[in-house]
Amino acid sequence: MPLQLKIYGLDCAEEVAVLKREIGPLVGGEQRLQFDILRARMTVDAPAGLDSERVVEAVARTGMRAEPWSDSRVGPAVHTGFWQPRAKTLATIASGAFTLGAFIVHARLTGTVFGALGADGFSDSLEVPLMSRLLYGLAVVAGGWFVAPKAWLAVRRFRPDMNLLMSAAVVGAIGIGEWFEAAMVAFLFSTALALESWSIGRARRAVESLMELAPAVAHLQESEGRYRDVLPANVPVGAMVLVRPGERIPLDGLVRQGRSAVNQAPITGESTPIDKDPGAVVFAGTINGNGAIEVESTKPAESTTLAHIIRLVSDAQSRRAPAEQWVERFARIYTPAVFVLAILVMVAPPLVFAGSWTEWTYRGLVLLVIGCPCALVISTPVAVVAAITAAARNGVLIKGGLFIEAPARLRAIAFDKTGTLTMGRPAVTQIVALNGHTSSDLLQRVVSMEAYSDHPIARAIVAHGAAVGVLPSAVEEFQALQGRGATAFLNGKFCWLGSPHHAEERGYLTDDVRERVSELIREGQSVVAVGEVGHLCGLVVVADPLRPEARDAIEALKEAGIERIVLLSGDNQETAKTIGSRLAIEDVRAELLPVDKVQAVEALVERYHLVAMVGDGVNDAPAMARATVGIAMGAAGSDAAIETADIALMADDLTKLPWLVRHSRRALAIIRQNIILSLGVKAVFTYLTFRGQSSLWAAITADMGVSLIVITNALRLLIASPQLSTRRP
Repeated sequence: MPLQLKIYGLDCAEEVAVLKREIGPLVGGEQRLQFDILRARMTVDAPAGLDSERVVEAVARTGMRAEPWSDSRVGPAVHTGFWQPRAKTLATIASGAFTLGAFIVHARLTGTVFGALGADGFSDSLEVPLMSRLLYGLAVVAGGWFVAPKAWLAVRRFRPDMNLLMSAAVVGAIGIGEWFEAAMVAFLFSTALALESWSIGRARRAVESLMELAPAVAHLQESEGRYRDVLPANVPVGAMVLVRPGERIPLDGLVRQGRSAVNQAPITGESTPIDKDPGAVVFAGTINGNGAIEVESTKPAESTTLAHIIRLVSDAQSRRAPAEQWVERFARIYTPAVFVLAILVMVAPPLVFAGSWTEWTYRGLVLLVIGCPCALVISTPVAVVAAITAAARNGVLIKGGLFIEAPARLRAIAFDKTGTLTMGRPAVTQIVALNGHTSSDLLQRVVSMEAYSDHPIARAIVAHGAAVGVLPSAVEEFQALQGRGATAFLNGKFCWLGSPHHAEERGYLTDDVRERVSELIREGQSVVAVGEVGHLCGLVVVADPLRPEARDAIEALKEAGIERIVLLSGDNQETAKTIGSRLAIEDVRAELLPVDKVQAVEALVERYHLVAMVGDGVNDAPAMARATVGIAMGAAGSDAAIETADIALMADDLTKLPWLVRHSRRALAIIRQNIILSLGVKAVFTYLTFRGQSSLWAAITADMGVSLIVITNALRLLIASPQLSTRRP
């Protein structure tokens, strides 16, 4: 059984790295650890015999605190008490207040602000009054309260990190008498950590907004007309719950009584409410409209579609994006290199060129400060979490940072046909009345006879009749003709229906009708012929219609720079080619078995390397697994679809695909901007340091400023603009 712990103070990737270094050897390797920053949770694949108290003690050595995770806790870990959630902010405020107080005392005693800074711009330790030094010392303690334990751990483990860099810079500044600068470094670095904690808190609140979609109570039916308020978790499957107008639906279920329009945007991203009649599916977290409805629960609270989304979004950051993995690998080399370079800057010029020890020690300390990888380390994970959360709000479930970048680089997309480009269910498209019959008369006959069949085409015809108010009439002597059609007496008159071939056998197809039927079949439509003794009454045309947005979505993907779009279908060549031509898809491959689809995707991957397969998430699972990215259509309500795909489109909306490509490119662009900005500022200040034109407080101010910029830039992704550039990266 995995050990789960709530970690107080787990706010960034650097703290994850600290925990990995400390806990990894204890549990048999870092691969046994999983971290959920959004919920401040650490999961340990604990070996047999491991005492959980030893893990808690190891966490305490890092300066963080752990306690057992409770499954009853819903959503992200919630800190208790006043101090815990505000600790970093209060420590930062205290550090700033002590620094300001010390500076004011020093300035008053020297008579001028410049006196407090020193003639050359820096304070002289011989001139710093005892009271100022005491206040500066308190500022350093407050600013370094959460840094020092981690820095000490880094020393013990011989693994330099940004906490050690900052601590060394502060101690070194005090050592050469730069009390003001030591306090400023401690204060500004503490400010950067508080900003980092705030940014993760912002992302946490975004995920919490998903969790708050589920209402706190459900109105459980006890008897006819009597209801009792209970927790949704206490509603058994099959029970009836009342949802009043304006309330959120507490559980996934089926409408049994009442009609209403339901706002499904929180789950599917659909912009307009969806009408729900008896028998319709509804999802937990969606908002009921003006009508009261009674809903039969079909899933327990922990298994609803909303619960799946919350769990997967919360866990998504554990599957890190390639850029995030690169940053971590880079930081592992970069941080020790900066430490070694700073030491060389401190000692080499005085020893080799007889330089000033004070001057070059100071420059080395500046290099330590500007070399801190804080902004670089935080630049990517915040962007990834923001992008995933924004996508979830728009009905696109991305199962990890690993897949947030992939859509931006796609070169080819393969589509399944049925249920993906088409609606996935047959529907009546035409009623052709012949030989003096009317459409209503023809529909009445065919609905009455098809009511006895459970064939998909028959169900589509009966459903169409119900939608237009034509209900089955009584028939006599109904007889099914296996593989051909059916006969019956309707109002005392002999009637038959069947395929065009059956009508041909009866000799009722004229040349004109025969040509028309052939054209309909070439278009991929099914034709039901209806007749009576002596003549053909008419034709009922049934087809699996295209999704209305399909063509626009395909065009948008082409405009976004997707090089190849392929239609993979198990239908016959004529039907598949007709669908392809209507959607402007040139590469159409028909009559494919599931294994053929896999081979087709493999060929695309070999040629284009980065390929997406869009399907229903179940039947197309093998092909989706072979693609670079598997995308499931209409996954809302389908556990299998959500679990199968790398990315799930919660609504049956193909326009989310070009949106996803643009959103991914925007996320990738922001990640690159953050990385370039972080490294660029460091390069500039490194140059200024070697020229002697930088200072400790200026360096840490720049680093803090960059941290704030990259955080703000990343959080822009929470506002998922519908108007995004389609330019390829």
